[in-house]
Amino acid sequence: MATAKPGEELIEKIIFINRVAKVHKGGRRFRFSAIVVVGDGQGRVGYGLGKAPEVPEAIRKALDKARRNMIQVPVINGTIPHEITVDFGAAKVLLKPGRPGTGVIAGSTIRAIMDAAGIRDVVTKCIGSTNPHNVVKATFKALESLQSPEYVAKKRGFSLEELMERMGHGQKA
Repeated sequence: MATAKPGEELIEKIIFINRVAKVHKGGRRFRFSAIVVVGDGQGRVGYGLGKAPEVPEAIRKALDKARRNMIQVPVINGTIPHEITVDFGAAKVLLKPGRPGTGVIAGSTIRAIMDAAGIRDVVTKCIGSTNPHNVVKATFKALESLQSPEYVAKKRGFSLEELMERMGHGQKA
């Protein structure tokens, strides 16, 4: 897990704010929870959950956690390297690479994550639950599972050019 460097400009997006009421003899007591995403737009992204009696404090706590829990995502020409489907709880998330100019085709929760990560062309689908907590966790599980072509080539003992040629992606004259 990488942490944000001081002075680094990060993209901050609030995904969801929830209000919870606890009933006491004197009335209701409200607390808030916030899910936020931060990213540098260059492939580093993180999320955090903060809880507090007031909204700004919950957002601040969530931002601190998100900055501490950033991951590196392989981004190739503004998209992800391959298709992936991941489950988390009842939420299932499908991420597909998009051709240049496709844009981010996603719901609000996944769109915020993709924007913060700097992914410009991707097609996504939430299947099953759309609970923001589980969708965020499933999306991050998918992003962590992505493998760059360089990593796969090294793992298989080829150069990147040899791997692309074997997969049928060789350069055509």
